[in-house]
Amino acid sequence: MNSPGNLLKRATNEKELGKALAQLLELDPALKHMVAPNGKLPNRFNEPGFKGLAHIVIAQQVSKISADAVYGRFIQMLEQPTAEDFLAAGQPVWVAMGLTRAKQACLSGLAAAIVDGRFPINALADLPAEETFEHLTALKGIGPWTAEVYLLLVLGHADIFPAGDIALQEGVKRALQLEKRPEAKEARVYAERWTPLRGIAARLFWDYYGRVKQGENASAI
Repeated sequence: MNSPGNLLKRATNEKELGKALAQLLELDPALKHMVAPNGKLPNRFNEPGFKGLAHIVIAQQVSKISADAVYGRFIQMLEQPTAEDFLAAGQPVWVAMGLTRAKQACLSGLAAAIVDGRFPINALADLPAEETFEHLTALKGIGPWTAEVYLLLVLGHADIFPAGDIALQEGVKRALQLEKRPEAKEARVYAERWTPLRGIAARLFWDYYGRVKQGENASAI
């Protein structure tokens, strides 16, 4: 593998994402077969703060269709998607949104921690990834997957690989032509070859798997 210089540590917009993808493909040219015909990665960035983190919590352990439906009601039923407005809405509204009890507890606890200053959500962008991960996983209901996806898709850290994500595991399986879907520990081992751009590789595998599911032409490595 090649070793391109000046590797991006974060990619927070379309331009940076394009540059990081080019660096990843220089690092491992074998991944070029996975790139979409337009040569780009989807610009899947979530808004920082409570709104962005709530979006990821809502997506925990459900299909994209279900998550999109609940998040749509979340946005529609709050005057502003802030921690304060979420708490003010109360449980009847949370139920109407379609939030499970576990997600109600998680989001209400998160919102309360933001409102009373116990959780410095706006300061996370200035912290190292490891410290941000610790802050996030200290909150009830937020595990490694949620923390890693926030680091990757909200804060733009380029070397985060959410190995516990099923779609990501499926993408690795199909692209690398493995006999079975790798579990999280094994997926992390595979991902080591793409350090320090594992997050960009994760985005590429997600996109690749999505196109495979849609029946588009997506060649295996």
